[in-house]
Amino acid sequence: MDFYTLTAIKFALGILMMIFQINVLGKRDFSLNTPLNQVQNYVLGGIIGGVIYNSSITLLQFFIIVLIWSLVVIATKILIDYSKTFKRLTACQPELIIRDGLVDIARCAKVGLTAQSLSRSLRDQGISSIRDVETAVMETNGSLTIRLHGDKSRRSLLPLVSDGQFVSDGLVLAGKDAAWVKAQLKEQGYSSVKQVFLAELVDGNLEVVPFATSAKAAKRGAPQPTDPKTLDAATDR
Repeated sequence: MDFYTLTAIKFALGILMMIFQINVLGKRDFSLNTPLNQVQNYVLGGIIGGVIYNSSITLLQFFIIVLIWSLVVIATKILIDYSKTFKRLTACQPELIIRDGLVDIARCAKVGLTAQSLSRSLRDQGISSIRDVETAVMETNGSLTIRLHGDKSRRSLLPLVSDGQFVSDGLVLAGKDAAWVKAQLKEQGYSSVKQVFLAELVDGNLEVVPFATSAKAAKRGAPQPTDPKTLDAATDR
């Protein structure tokens, strides 16, 4: 097999493996600038760039190398989804940087947000002074979600439960604790927080989107979003 044909096949295998990872991990995960995505892109770029032009490495060897790396990435993603500690170490999370009108300097430093950057982000949203801000959350894509003083909507900036785990900042903003959430979930027929895909506080009530149909919901005949497309539609609302 000549050099150019071998290179073209290796390149095609690399592209197919990237598509495989995107389909397995989800398109949204790849759109976020997380530590895992950065490392994944660096390593995969090094593997493809360093191996694709090396004719001494066979197609089988190249395929096995890329497959091993893909399995490592997928295993890491599974650990992130099921281990709260591992998720905190490797994945980006929304950061509560302003609470009750007070800027959390430590968290700003953690996410690399300078005073100038914060002021510019506020101006971009038409906010002239930080004194007008009651609460601000930095999202994983770097944007700010803001609630102003006197905002009558009192919308929830962060969920109380996400992917079967409590969101500590969400609980703080809502003025609730894990015990209250568990009691509310029990009243709605859920035995564990791990059954909950998403839970938000809306007008003082806990609105729950479950992973699967609970026994109580089934008795009521309420439809539950178990299909991924339905879940996406529910979270969009």
